Amino acid sequence: MKISSPMEAWKYLPGTNCKECGEKTCLAFASLLLERKKKLEECPLLFEPKYAEKGKKLAEMLAPEVREVEVGIGDKAIKIGGEDIMHRHELTFFNRTALAYDVWDTMKEEELRERVREITNWRKFYVGEFLGVDAIAVRSVSGEAKTFAQCVKRVAEETDLPLVLCSFDTKQVEQGLKEVSDRNPLIYAATEDNWKAFLELAMRYEVPVTLFSADLDMLNTLAVTFSSAGVTNIVLDPGTYPTGKGLEETFSRFIRIRRAGIVDGNKGIAYPLMSVPMTAWLVNGNETGAKAENTLETSYWEAILADLFILKYADIMILHSIEPHSLIPERTLVANIYTDPRRPVSVEPGLREVGTPTAGESPLFVTTNFALTYYTVESDLASNKIDSYLMVVDGEGMGVESAVAGGQLNAETMKDALESFDVERKVKHKIMVIPGLAARLSGETEDVTGWTVLVGPRDSGRIPGWMENNWPPETFS
Repeated sequence: MKISSPMEAWKYLPGTNCKECGEKTCLAFASLLLERKKKLEECPLLFEPKYAEKGKKLAEMLAPEVREVEVGIGDKAIKIGGEDIMHRHELTFFNRTALAYDVWDTMKEEELRERVREITNWRKFYVGEFLGVDAIAVRSVSGEAKTFAQCVKRVAEETDLPLVLCSFDTKQVEQGLKEVSDRNPLIYAATEDNWKAFLELAMRYEVPVTLFSADLDMLNTLAVTFSSAGVTNIVLDPGTYPTGKGLEETFSRFIRIRRAGIVDGNKGIAYPLMSVPMTAWLVNGNETGAKAENTLETSYWEAILADLFILKYADIMILHSIEPHSLIPERTLVANIYTDPRRPVSVEPGLREVGTPTAGESPLFVTTNFALTYYTVESDLASNKIDSYLMVVDGEGMGVESAVAGGQLNAETMKDALESFDVERKVKHKIMVIPGLAARLSGETEDVTGWTVLVGPRDSGRIPGWMENNWPPETFS
């Protein structure tokens, strides 16, 4: 992206404020273009002859530095790459690292199906959302095209997740492709030895393809060759060597490739990157991940490698261990890194009910809409079976202490919340409990809202003890 501010994008828009894009002004539309929340196609005027040249130029300037590649179809399709920056604080990373967990074609059928179901159905609730994994990598271990194709078919019957078909033998990959070509799988991997056959497959089936080489000059040559032939849905694997000097060189290659694409503007190598942390198992065990000398230690090391390349700069990775001690930190780190650093993770403001509160007896607690704050308070109330109302005030995504200090949480915003959420219709006693961290707002809030304000504990974990001493209040007697 060559544009860093809404004003720069606005210069290339019609400037008529026609509202056909759904926004009030062209400047508002420009801002959302940079956030990738709007598309140029939503501005009809840009495709009229008068503005077409500006529209074309703007499209070029908004195009991400690293090409975006889509794998899979429908709601489960994943987008990888598409990044513009080297460091998260510069803007944000848009397309999170996709995690693909492996199965292999020598597994017994029921074992295979069970593992696929376990990968597909894995969920972890975290800060207001359920985290899941993204894809399944089907690896050829048998060396037989028919066996590989049968495995791919069985996997496809059990999951709608995107697939990565893994073999250096194009005959095996093609047999697998015949089973799932309509699902836009990623094929892995073309090398300096088999690239012609892989290029033909990628063109014929119109699927994304991975190019593999630890030699960056060769990797660049392969990428240029494929793109020149019209294949641009490319993923680059510069090799993942899990120990010693090999790991050091792997880390260096990832950084050099991403820097070449974003900082140096080398479009020939500006493609999504693949890391394969499961190579930790190939070093310590065998190609099925079995018989590792120390299974627990190897799974930990795989997770460490994964976390390293989530940070620098893997767009998709193939992993083996699906045990919680590996999978949870990997997926949680992805969730944390791929959030917009300019905007705290927040929830919708509103009036929530915890348990089965009653209008005249249950307490009304107040908190802000910072997601971690909200889910902590809500969890502390629910786990202690405190039937209550929870008024979530818009603190611009900040925690209580920061929102009080910055003025986002004040008497007026609490008054607005009471009115907006029609709280008096549900809470008849007109008593609210504000967080201890907002104690200094109590007097002013009573004056502005007309409600009685009680100051709760600073830590929501202490609400049960506070309830014993303070609820119901004396006014209920």
